[in-house]
Order: sequence, then C-alpha cells, then structure tokens
Amino acid sequence: MLPPSLRPWLRLVAGLAALVVVGLGVAYSGHSEPGRVDRWVVDPTADSVGPPWRGVALAVDFLGEPLGAAMLVGAVVTGCLLLRSPRSAVFVVAGPGIAVVTATLLKSLVGRTIHGDDNLSYPSGHTAFLTSLALVVALLVTGRLGIGRTAGSLVVPAAALVAGTVMGWAQVALGAHYPTDVLGGWCTALAVIPATAWVVDRTADRLAERATDAGRRELR
Repeated sequence: MLPPSLRPWLRLVAGLAALVVVGLGVAYSGHSEPGRVDRWVVDPTADSVGPPWRGVALAVDFLGEPLGAAMLVGAVVTGCLLLRSPRSAVFVVAGPGIAVVTATLLKSLVGRTIHGDDNLSYPSGHTAFLTSLALVVALLVTGRLGIGRTAGSLVVPAAALVAGTVMGWAQVALGAHYPTDVLGGWCTALAVIPATAWVVDRTADRLAERATDAGRRELR
C-alpha cells in the first residue's frame, strides 16, 4: 500500500504530523475558547456562512457524517474489489476507520470544547476522515499506475491538502470546529495513514506466506 519510492518521505511526514497533533493537543487541552491563531483566521464560533455557500458547506459536512462516509468508503471499496485488489479494499476501510477512531480518542483525552461542554472539538474527526480517504486513494492510484517518486510526491500531498482544506473550510464556516481543530484532524490523518498502510502490508504478506507454506505442505 506504500509505494517504495514514497516510504521515506511519508515516514518523515507522519512523524512531523504526529508532533503537531500532540503539540496542539497539549496547548489547547481543556480549553473552551478559540486561541490566538483561531481568532486570527476567523471568528470560529460564528455560523457566518450564508447562501449559497452554506449549502455547499453542509453538503461537504455530510461527507464526514456516518451515512456520507459509508457511501464514500463503500464506493471506493467496490472499485477495489472490481479491480480484484482485496488488500486495497482492506486499506480503504482500515485507514479512515483508524483515523476517525484516533481522532475520537484524542477528543476525550484533550477535552477541548466548542459551543458547550458536551461538544468535544479537538481534533476534527470530519477533517481526519476525508483527508485520510483522499490519502488512501492517492496512494492506491500512485501504486497502481506506477507513478514515480517526483510525481507521487506531488499527487499524494495535493490530495491530502485539497481534501483537508475543503472539509476544514466547511467545519469552520459552520462553526463546528476551531481552525486549529481542523489542523489537528488533518495532521491526524497524515500520521495514521502511513502506519496503517505498513500494518496492512505486513499482515497481508504474512497471510500470503502462510497460505504458500500450507500449499507446499499439501503437495508433499
């Protein structure tokens, strides 16, 4: 799932992203107000977007809701199965799934809130989901098409940046998250996906080796 030409670069990005997630989490732990960076970007507690952009923001937000997310993942998984790539299908489910679970756990640990004590906000799970799915798809396309290191180093981050920016804009515009929550969600995806790809590859390789060994024993 990780093209060999991109592995060193992705490991570095994952490590840096993890540091950002932890740093922001520590900085905003237990906070219920926007920070200086948040106020500099926009007033994050105001539902300020109006028609027609509010409809666009709501449509994007839907993609991070359970039904919308399931539809997106289901579509990509179907494509993988039609291409006879079960490993890719597993990656499509596991990558975004682990990213969302990680974001949810971090929310409880950090305890940052918006619009009341019941609304945990850091990091943004919606942003983590869409960014992680975009990363997974970009990695699969890069590997399947045999895109080189230079092109892959442009395609993969571009996909993550576009997805994170679009969903991040929607979350901030709707007042659902602070800008730093969005950054935390984006970095969560960048940290989780390379690690998930490595685990999927290692697990699939081991299962394939066991199946090969079992076949050889039967032939004996």
